[in-house]
Amino acid sequence: MSYLNSSTGSGSRTSRRTVEFGRTYVVRPKGKHQATIVWLHGLGDNGSSWSQLLESLPLPNIKWICPTAPTRPVAILGGFPCTAWFDVGELSDDGPDDFEGLDASVAHIANLLSTEPADVKLGIGGFSMGAATALYSATCFAQGKYGNGNAYPVNLRAIIGLSGWLPGSRNVRNKIEGSVEAARRASSLPILLCHGMCDEVVPYKYGERSTLVLNSAGFRNLAFKKYDGLGHYTVPREMDEVCNWLSARLGLEGCR
Repeated sequence: MSYLNSSTGSGSRTSRRTVEFGRTYVVRPKGKHQATIVWLHGLGDNGSSWSQLLESLPLPNIKWICPTAPTRPVAILGGFPCTAWFDVGELSDDGPDDFEGLDASVAHIANLLSTEPADVKLGIGGFSMGAATALYSATCFAQGKYGNGNAYPVNLRAIIGLSGWLPGSRNVRNKIEGSVEAARRASSLPILLCHGMCDEVVPYKYGERSTLVLNSAGFRNLAFKKYDGLGHYTVPREMDEVCNWLSARLGLEGCR
């Protein structure tokens, strides 16, 4: 699936960029279908590796959709092309954010969820850059629109971010506080953030800061879990936390 984006470049010229997404992997629910969650991989990965892990979780009522990001040049890799949900340079609080790339990926994710049955609860989760994209989706849901102003079409019920960060964190609070409806949606959306204290790729401070920014912007239904000794990867106790949290927040049947 591809999206044709238009953005204003230097001067008044308009540049157009086609984004081609890779293969999508689906894990069907083993029990009654109560929830569908799109799970987003990290930089340079694909949907296959996470689909295998998610299939092993004791969550029989969840359908997992694991898309693969477009292959694009990535600034932090010196322009080397790899799978990435958006372009990213060095992580910093005042660095530029690729909102065009973010909007295209978040629209693709919403499109995957938009065809799910009406009685199924919808969520987005991810690891690292995938977590960043999930959190950006949360801000779009709260505002009711993407960064480019187009309407956000999906009703989200859960967001999970493992070892990630919040893109566009400088402006989130102003955008949410300016609308009563946005504040209502933000406060009602359950979010789980998990981060290893020894993460050498996305340092722990970015997980902590994302939590503080989201809280101050009105995302009150937010849990932050930190893990001593954990680097930039996941471990069974973290995935146990994810399972327990999803079961409780989504009211799933047949889970431990």
